Amino acid sequence: MPQIIVEDLVKTFQVAERTPGLAGAFRGLVKRSYRSIQALAGINFVLQPGELVGYIGPNGAGKSTTVKILSGILVPTSGRCEINGLTPWLDRQRHVADIGVVFGQRTQLWWDLPVIESFDLLRDIYRIPAGRYEKSRDELIDILDLAVLLDMPVRQLSLGQRMRCDLVASLLHRPSILFLDEPTIGLDAVSKLAVREFIKRINREEGITVILTTHDMDDIEALCDRIVVIGNGVIVSDGTLANLRHKLRGERRLKIEFEGEPEFNEPDVRIVSREGRVLHLAYYPQAVAATELIARITARYRVKDFLMEHPPIEELIAQLYRDNDIDQSAARTRRQTGLQA
Repeated sequence: MPQIIVEDLVKTFQVAERTPGLAGAFRGLVKRSYRSIQALAGINFVLQPGELVGYIGPNGAGKSTTVKILSGILVPTSGRCEINGLTPWLDRQRHVADIGVVFGQRTQLWWDLPVIESFDLLRDIYRIPAGRYEKSRDELIDILDLAVLLDMPVRQLSLGQRMRCDLVASLLHRPSILFLDEPTIGLDAVSKLAVREFIKRINREEGITVILTTHDMDDIEALCDRIVVIGNGVIVSDGTLANLRHKLRGERRLKIEFEGEPEFNEPDVRIVSREGRVLHLAYYPQAVAATELIARITARYRVKDFLMEHPPIEELIAQLYRDNDIDQSAARTRRQTGLQA
């Protein structure tokens, strides 16, 4: 049975406009103009319990708006959303008791309090029984290695430390769904790896459904079994990374290190980049088989080493945006539906 059902979800914002200058300010007092911006234009998807889904798209595509609707913060203009049998914005108190939310640029911890006191306050807010709270708290603190941070005020934490504490805060009440909006933004490599491993672990071992929105394609490739791509307020792709690669013509990459620097010229092959004696080549299996291409190259050139690769996921997503006419700067402009007095 689906855990999350989204059908024809639409969200339109009314944004006030004002002519620059003092005269514009006075005119705005008498008659104000508004612009309608359609953040979501009828999206549909279904999630089963225990899925780990990457929800990606350019700035202004509608990712955060979707997460805010699913978590009960925003009310949609129209459409249906059902999570664990509840409508998030109508059954908000029961709904939030079974979800966790982490926004990478905001914290749910109290800025001037020690971390452990923030956890204790969340225990009271969620009315978690003492025994269950202590068990969850101690397990999460141990997994994310937070013991040395518990007595520090939140304002003194680094970004990576605060993010790990926010993850614990979102899971103290043991929710069945976790929404992560840019959870690794600004983190260093070590902190990113720690957060990724933790997300993977709670999904795999505890069956928590995770919806991850991010611009970091390494996060998506490392974590997500399913990728939903949104652009201009509509879903443009929904499937596995393998399906996405196949959908975008299935280009393959071949990295070859030569004994010298060759004058390379082969049909059915495109040179992506050159780094001294190393060439990054692109080809399509439909045009030439990998075995045939490698045999041809090794027969004509002195090859030291080679590696078969897929194109980086960033290139796949960029191509998908181009194919669907999705542009970061144009996304908001195309969703504007006009001015209303």
